[in-house]
Amino acid sequence: QVQLVESGGGLVQPGGSLRLSCAASGFTFSISFMSWYRQAPGKEREFVATISGGEGRTNYVDSVKGRFTISRDNAKNTMYLQMNSLKPEDTAVYYCTVNLRRNYWGQGTQVTVSS
Repeated sequence: QVQLVESGGGLVQPGGSLRLSCAASGFTFSISFMSWYRQAPGKEREFVATISGGEGRTNYVDSVKGRFTISRDNAKNTMYLQMNSLKPEDTAVYYCTVNLRRNYWGQGTQVTVSS
């Protein structure tokens, strides 16, 4: 069955960095369109970044452009989100997702940006 497991979250000071990982199994990872979403307290879940299979084309929400980088390692069936210059407004639970015949979601990993 499809499984997505996020890791790498934590508490970081403003301006700091974190790298999130999403380990995937149960589907053909290398050709699948993968994304990161986040949900802050009291807010709706929002799109953060996406990466295509094959060529690995990427797209980002405007608020993270130039600070976050999405990538994938098809040999390890793992997607990453490198987050630099973190801001308090980046605080959220971060989820990875894959769209097959429906969306599958991981359990999420908490990122807290605070001094």
